[in-house]
Amino acid sequence: MHGPASPGWLLVALCAATGAYCVLRMRSGVEEQRRAAGGEALMGFGMAAMAVPTAVFTPPSWAWPLYTAVFGAAALRALWAARTSAHHLHHLVGAGAMVYMAVAMATSTGHHGGAGVPLVTGLLLLYFTGYVLLSGVRLIPVTAGVGTVGWADRPELARACRLSMGIGMVAMLLTM
Repeated sequence: MHGPASPGWLLVALCAATGAYCVLRMRSGVEEQRRAAGGEALMGFGMAAMAVPTAVFTPPSWAWPLYTAVFGAAALRALWAARTSAHHLHHLVGAGAMVYMAVAMATSTGHHGGAGVPLVTGLLLLYFTGYVLLSGVRLIPVTAGVGTVGWADRPELARACRLSMGIGMVAMLLTM
């Protein structure tokens, strides 16, 4: 993404760590949690790859269409899964935002922002800012009384993971 290198590397680290924890969550005994964690791991690692500062590494021209295809497929999967769980609508918006950013980066001519359609970027910023605020509030009551639960099934860590990805998405959208 566009922007200074130091915040870009912090965003890469946040998204990669979130993706790594989501891979751990895929060991859960609950099938729905495993499935959601897989999609969230894809988002975390995809966001980390997109957030690498362009001053350090400029992706080849084929990378943006690849991102578009991968996250387009993730959006279709989320749309299909949304039939049974409304939580997948958030995955649909997230995957759609990744497709939007990949297309905007593929069509961008400069390296100093200005990519994308301001109205779409603004709507996505509004959605993810609201999501971050709501996720932060939801995280507060979960911290008490967890008991002995494995790393893959800790609801407060799953929510913190989603909060981190929401913050990362806001940061990425702000640099557009």
